Amino acid sequence: MSDNDGKKTLGLRGTGSRPSNVKQSFSHGRTKNVVVETKRKRIVVPKPGAPKPVASGATVSANPAKRPAGITDVEMERRLKAVQAAKAREVEDAARREAEEKARAEDRDRRRAEIEAKEKEELERAERSKAKAEAEAEAKKAAEDAARVAAAPAADKPAPASRPAPNKPAPTAAPRKADRERDQRDTRKQAGANDGRRSGKLTLNQALGGGGGRHKSMAAMKRKQERARQKAMGGTVEREKIIRDVQLPPAIVVSELAARMAEKTGAVVKALMNNGMMVTQNETIDADTAELIIEEFGHKVVRVSDADVEDVIMEILDEEKDLQSRPPIITIMGHVDHGKTSLLDAIRSAKVVAGEAGGITQHIGAYQVTTDTGAVLSFLDTPGHAAFTSMRSRGAQVTDIVVLVVAADDAVMPQTVEAINHAKAAGVPMIVAINKIDKPGANPDKVRTDLLQHEVIVEKMSGEVQDVEVSAITGQGLDTLLEAIALQSEILELKANPDRAAVGAVIEAQLDVGRGPVATVLIQTGTLRVGDIFVVGEQHGKVRALINDHGERVKEAGPSVPVEVLGLNGTPEAGDVLNVVDTDAQAREIAEYREKAAKDKRAAAGAATTLEQLMANAKADETVSEMPILVKADVQGSAEAIVQAMAKIGNDEVRVRVLHSGVGAITESDIGLAEASGAPIMGFNVRANTSARNTANQKGVEIRYYSIIYDLVDDVKAAASGLLSAEIRENFIGYANIKEVFKVTGIGKVAGCLVTEGVARRSAGVRLLRDNVVIHEGTLKTLKRFKDEVAEVQSGQECGMAFENYEDIRPDDVIEIFERESVERTLE
Repeated sequence: MSDNDGKKTLGLRGTGSRPSNVKQSFSHGRTKNVVVETKRKRIVVPKPGAPKPVASGATVSANPAKRPAGITDVEMERRLKAVQAAKAREVEDAARREAEEKARAEDRDRRRAEIEAKEKEELERAERSKAKAEAEAEAKKAAEDAARVAAAPAADKPAPASRPAPNKPAPTAAPRKADRERDQRDTRKQAGANDGRRSGKLTLNQALGGGGGRHKSMAAMKRKQERARQKAMGGTVEREKIIRDVQLPPAIVVSELAARMAEKTGAVVKALMNNGMMVTQNETIDADTAELIIEEFGHKVVRVSDADVEDVIMEILDEEKDLQSRPPIITIMGHVDHGKTSLLDAIRSAKVVAGEAGGITQHIGAYQVTTDTGAVLSFLDTPGHAAFTSMRSRGAQVTDIVVLVVAADDAVMPQTVEAINHAKAAGVPMIVAINKIDKPGANPDKVRTDLLQHEVIVEKMSGEVQDVEVSAITGQGLDTLLEAIALQSEILELKANPDRAAVGAVIEAQLDVGRGPVATVLIQTGTLRVGDIFVVGEQHGKVRALINDHGERVKEAGPSVPVEVLGLNGTPEAGDVLNVVDTDAQAREIAEYREKAAKDKRAAAGAATTLEQLMANAKADETVSEMPILVKADVQGSAEAIVQAMAKIGNDEVRVRVLHSGVGAITESDIGLAEASGAPIMGFNVRANTSARNTANQKGVEIRYYSIIYDLVDDVKAAASGLLSAEIRENFIGYANIKEVFKVTGIGKVAGCLVTEGVARRSAGVRLLRDNVVIHEGTLKTLKRFKDEVAEVQSGQECGMAFENYEDIRPDDVIEIFERESVERTLE
């Protein structure tokens, strides 16, 4: 055709085609129009004589000559309808395909236009940046030339006309057109070297996002373009290094040092190797070496010690305006069976004592009581048994007022004196409750008189200590006791700040099977809330739940409120202090430091440091017999009390050694330790689980269960008594004088003796005395009366004696005859 530069038009075979124009697009905005032929759609025309299509529901003429044989009218009508439906669907599909093709073409054109516009914009930006850079460089060079000329002698200065005007740019500031085009090509080549979207040709698959492989993000593309532009401009901009303050403990792991400096671990290891230390990332280096590495990386060193982790727990001094009144904490103390728990039971109107084995309080309980006047009192009930001295001591340390319970029919007893000493050591006021005044033999005045011996002067004896006569059975004097407590608390003016991080003391701790480690905490200041992160002794955790003394869940606990805390990672020691911290990392770090310090302290206490100590320990090990035991209790206070009671059992020959004490049920690990050590297991208010029982039966490990501490102590004492060597007692039964010494063939020297006192027995032991000095001790070889061997010889009779393996006997020597008796001993 003439409109296609004489070239033959692209065509399709056949007559059913028609020409059309197609616009081809190439790179860099070039296009071209091409004439092609498209094939027209084929339209099927029915042959002459074929049945015409009929409308739906119309009847088909029954002409057997114009239809295939055997086809009925109904079948013919169904076939025509099927043909019509197929043609309609074909027309709809063709229209839909045409619309989709048109939409795709428009989308391709739009994307192509966007890409071209973006490329054009990037090229223009690159050209402007390069032109600006070149202009600045040229201006800088011109300024340097001007400065250099000004510094030269006047004779060497060029004519003023030869220099460009100051306000005009340098002639080379504007690049020539050819240079600009070459720079544009170089810039496009550098910017699109690794970019698939500007690699020359753009395919439809790439434009539609189907290029395959992993696609880069838009931020990555922008960073890549920025690097390309900086490279094209002749330089890169380095990021400013961040100088950090690195906290450096006495020893640090290499990987931790790298993390604190925010440097790569490999770089730190390489720096250490360059300094002559071949270490890995998991090895520990000292502080001096770490300081060199930190300074080499350009950071600042902040020396800290391991103990600095506890600096986050700071003593906060509360301002007077933040303080609010808080309930007093009252501790009930006294001798065993003087009615402490019964008195608290009467105050609380609840049967607490019924739940204690043998009527003895086994561990500390904390309760809150609301009086008739609305005053809230927090009570601590401490056990009265002597084994719980340390538990009573902790109770006195957290208390505000001590109620000393003394039975009117029993007066002052040893544990009463201990309670008085604890109260005085804690510096807290005391109220004396003279209990059991309802008994016939009650004598309150004797109690007051006995207290004088311990410097406790009650008000009735013109002193300052309040005394109240009460009866837990009849309720007499309870109101007066509560009034005395309220009066004492008013004098003390107890206040605390509830709007701060909580601080509390662990009254008791135990391992609950269903709830895990549980600690009874008495909040001293601040408010403890659910979700708070805390550290307590060597343990840490997050408050999962708070349970008050009534068994109800609460969301928070303020000052002087006792609560059970759930959410610990382990069982703390009774008496540990609970502190709330900001983050879990701080709590974990403090707990790990305390655990390490406690372990080091125990190791140092058990290690001998001098030769004398080593020799003393070796000597002690040779002479002292040990009875090893394992102790498992329901709560920490009971376990600690049992361990202290065991330490008091024994003497210079035998002692009880507690291999392990813990809280919770007896497990298989306890059985394994007991088997390896040959020790029995003492369970106090706990039981062994099924697997532990089976293992104990198989391995022959003895498990004993107790609910009262008296029985446990008595059984251990009786068992330890069995390790005592029996006491050997000597009973002197007779004396004999040697009159003559004979030599008998086959026997040796035989002494002719006269029994002067007692009796001489063949089975007894003998000593040979010469001038009242023992020169031999042994046994008799023979004892004869005349020629007969006899068992014994009575006093006043003569006999012949021969010593076993000893013949240095002389006349006038004295033979002492004695018998040894073995006597079993017991521990007191």
